[in-house]
Amino acid sequence: MPLTAFQNTFAGNPLNRASERRGDAAWLAEQVASSESLGIALWNGKPFVEKAANGDLQIAYLPARLVEDLAGSPERLLFMGLWKETAIFAVDLEGGADPAEGPLAGLGRFEDLRGVALRLPATDASIVATAKAMFEWRRRHRFCAACGHASEPAEGGWKRICPSCNAEHFPRTDPVVIMLAVFEDRCMLGRQEIWPKGMFSALAGFLEPGESIEEACARELEEEAGLKTLSVAYHSTQPWPYPSSLMIGLIAQVADDDAAPDQTELSEVRWFTKAEARALLAGEVPATFAPPPMAIAHQLIKAWAES
Repeated sequence: MPLTAFQNTFAGNPLNRASERRGDAAWLAEQVASSESLGIALWNGKPFVEKAANGDLQIAYLPARLVEDLAGSPERLLFMGLWKETAIFAVDLEGGADPAEGPLAGLGRFEDLRGVALRLPATDASIVATAKAMFEWRRRHRFCAACGHASEPAEGGWKRICPSCNAEHFPRTDPVVIMLAVFEDRCMLGRQEIWPKGMFSALAGFLEPGESIEEACARELEEEAGLKTLSVAYHSTQPWPYPSSLMIGLIAQVADDDAAPDQTELSEVRWFTKAEARALLAGEVPATFAPPPMAIAHQLIKAWAES
């Protein structure tokens, strides 16, 4: 059951992470060798999926022993957790040759996660997003940040240890505030030149050290649009595996509507009434569109426009 009333895409991983078992190497070896255990595969960040009975997609589960063979070593293997009593593992595959045309032929296909997230059951999307974020961390932290020596995986892939200086390294999650600025009966959306032409979205930015969520929200709105924040209300969060962020969704009341894009982060800003925002989400505003439903920005706009 979700812990909050609203759950974004990639949130709600149903697995028991069983973090207390990660340090038990003998137990992990027993689980990965069990014929009851299952595995999932990602190739260059793309999850391995198959057609579901309803015509959409679902995770194409594999025997855990096959996943271990594909991994070749603990370096590419991740203990995901337990589904009831069943252990779930994941393998990180890389390279130019599609494994769906090789050792996994006939068992499914690899698809871009952004493209299929809404076609997967919400629980499946959250499971593969967790694996993707973890594997992105592994790829970026193969060497010790303290001494530069190659690090080694530990605790089922959830920790890396430097054999040279014994430093321990853990997965990182980067917090990002994403806020919908509201003044009276209108909300403000902005756009960046690098975005698809016509797309407007909520503003966002990374938290800085020593900064609260509310302070980051106020700073970003002032830096990018010249707006003063009066109050900040929490909406929801979204794990975002590109590569490993946590999007913190906020509704920010601002002092006025005198917004000006900084021309560095933002090239344009526009104010929308609730009716206009609903039309934007419905695709009824010519040459202008909102982020897709899988994005927390879409859900922030929708929550405000329908309130």
